[in-house]
Amino acid sequence: MEENRIVLLGVKGGPAVRPGSPLPTASLLQLAGKNIVIDCGIGVTRSLVETGVTLLEIDAIFITHLHSDHLLELGPLIYTAWTTGLKRPIQVFGPAGTKAYWEAFLTSMSFDYAIRIEDEGRIPLNEIVRVSEFVEGPISALEGIDVAALRVCHPPVTDTFALRFDAAGRSVVFSADTCYFEPLAAFASGADVLVHEAMLTDGIDALVERTNGGARLRNHLLASHTPASDVGRIATQARVKHLVLNHLVPIDDPAFTTADWQAEAARHWNGRTTIGADGLVIPVE
Repeated sequence: MEENRIVLLGVKGGPAVRPGSPLPTASLLQLAGKNIVIDCGIGVTRSLVETGVTLLEIDAIFITHLHSDHLLELGPLIYTAWTTGLKRPIQVFGPAGTKAYWEAFLTSMSFDYAIRIEDEGRIPLNEIVRVSEFVEGPISALEGIDVAALRVCHPPVTDTFALRFDAAGRSVVFSADTCYFEPLAAFASGADVLVHEAMLTDGIDALVERTNGGARLRNHLLASHTPASDVGRIATQARVKHLVLNHLVPIDDPAFTTADWQAEAARHWNGRTTIGADGLVIPVE
């Protein structure tokens, strides 16, 4: 593998899965010969395999925060790789609480786990999976790739981190879930690709009604996510080369099209913009 690219495995904001809708958040970053999974929303395992990357080729997994639409399939992804024949190490990086999630997942699988070790001779997962919890700042992760984390603003979740990957003269930034957060512009400065969450505020009231939400859900969405126009502000301030809108809220409302997302981002950004879609491949040029 030599090509540097991003594959969007799931671009939907929120945990719900509906007929015909995209899957919740997950991405594959292929950089400097490494396969790196960013977030593990439901469906990530199948989506990853459909990119042509086998589960045995994963080098590292990063979790930006512990909301279910970013975490739910972390355990099943690793476990399915293991039952597929995984023997090489996988590194997992996430905020505080990631280790507890992993340990609890293994406990939930204790019957099957013990049988497969005894009956099939599988290597115990604690010998090949290393889970590390990170805070803001540099992350000692992958040889040949500089990784850094920035704590962003995603209330009420305090441990939510944007991630930056630099290698071989290329740089990719994932915003994670965040409201408009000006320090992110400096963090993403000069990036080749900025993958940033985005929200259409005009669609929030209909989304809340459609999901039987109420004032609390509406307030959460507006306080915790970034309007697409403000994503354009960040991209302009950071002088990135390519902006990718991801974790789209709302994504399955027929009242809005790709043109609406483009128009909102263009209010404060006149550079290259891509609206995320499941399976979309984005070269890191």
